[in-house]
Amino acid sequence: MEELVWRFLHVIGATVLIGTGAGIAFFMLMAHRSGDPRAIAHVAGTVVTADFLFTATAVVVQPITGLLLANSVGWQLTEGWVLLSIGLYLFIGVFWLPVVVIQMRMRALAREAASNGAPLPARYHRLYRIWFACGFPAFGAILAIVWLMLARPDIPLSL
Repeated sequence: MEELVWRFLHVIGATVLIGTGAGIAFFMLMAHRSGDPRAIAHVAGTVVTADFLFTATAVVVQPITGLLLANSVGWQLTEGWVLLSIGLYLFIGVFWLPVVVIQMRMRALAREAASNGAPLPARYHRLYRIWFACGFPAFGAILAIVWLMLARPDIPLSL
């Protein structure tokens, strides 16, 4: 029963990470395509809130439920697929943490442009390109982690 609880919570956490990530990316992309600083400022504000409420919570919960699940099932944290999953999780963090800061900066730039009735500045567009580029490796890595969790392949890695 304990294993089922940890597995359920771990799957829910992964679902939140994937769903929130995909949703944030979609809405930011659509707002950006509008070119409207007011729309971008509004959506970016919502995105930052969602990142703090949902993504950050799941980011904290995932390692905890993963550790509890591994312990209840008897998986060793030194198994190759587990080590690779942990490595990919850290890799995602390298992209996600700057993206949150970038989103806050994009929001501020869009708010400033909207309040001045001005177009979005070049700095906003540079930040958007970085934000957009960071999404691909991070999203690919989370999909790889889900595959590793499902397949649990025998990968000869160890500490």
